[in-house]
Amino acid sequence: MNRFCAPLAGLLALLLALAGCNSATPSATTSGGVTPTPTGAKPYIPVISKGFQHQFWQAVRVGAERAATEFNVSITFEGPANEAQVDRQIELLQTALDKRPAAICLAAIDSQALTPLLERAQAAGIPIIGFDSGVDSNIPVTTAATDNLAAASLAVDKLAELIGGTGEVAVIAHDETSRSGIDRRDGFLNRMKTKYPQITIVDVQYGGGDHAKSAALATAIIQAHPNLKGLFGTNEGSSIGIINALKTHTGKLVVVGFDSGQAQTDAIRSGVMAGAITQDPIDIGYRCVEAAVKAIKGETLPKTINTSFHWYDQTNMDSATIKPLLY
Repeated sequence: MNRFCAPLAGLLALLLALAGCNSATPSATTSGGVTPTPTGAKPYIPVISKGFQHQFWQAVRVGAERAATEFNVSITFEGPANEAQVDRQIELLQTALDKRPAAICLAAIDSQALTPLLERAQAAGIPIIGFDSGVDSNIPVTTAATDNLAAASLAVDKLAELIGGTGEVAVIAHDETSRSGIDRRDGFLNRMKTKYPQITIVDVQYGGGDHAKSAALATAIIQAHPNLKGLFGTNEGSSIGIINALKTHTGKLVVVGFDSGQAQTDAIRSGVMAGAITQDPIDIGYRCVEAAVKAIKGETLPKTINTSFHWYDQTNMDSATIKPLLY
């Protein structure tokens, strides 16, 4: 190498090293996946879900990422390993706030536990966008979610019809702290009480959306109530738990659920589950990021952005309307 090439080679190596330092590199999320580290070139919006163990949240992520591409923003999509890990979600929100994002999308497991951090975000001028279960607080500027009260009422009507309007039923709910858990439980209980007085709700139990815990609770209810005619699971994990409990049950029970993961759709096709309510998780993910972009721009948003829901069973699950919503 001559005396001119050596300095040139050194300069080239230095430039390449600097370029490597400035490039965006992947960073692992709590889901074990990979998302780009925010570079600052685009508005950064962390999307914090209630969990990652259900296919529902992966479908929400698809919609969020689609919106991020369309609106030219940077997002991360994170959540606890399961929907009972309140402390982990608090850590995720804390970390998100420390990064000074342009906005935050949040599906709260326990709104009360998150209140101090929500107040911190509000003081810092960081808009909070609720999604799915949303946030039980006045701080979020809007919430993109299913009307869970109405959706649970539809589940009641279907279950009541299937058991002939009389008998005993029970509920396996995912929690009693999130907005979705409360509304689906109360929507079911209130509709049953006012419209179907000959149907008795003998028990309501909370499985945290965990398959094994929900299965154990469902099994205990079935054993304690030999005249039980129906069960309602308020989310994917609750419904799968009921399905698993029925594997050791010889009697016939009518089961209706919520969400539309593979295990649920398989159970409906086989006749183990009568039907379920499906949301539109892709739309939920898209709408929450879209709303965050509008909030960043200072646009006025409605308090609630209602996303769609439908009843599906063997008769319509392959229809053009329903099939795209089953994940």
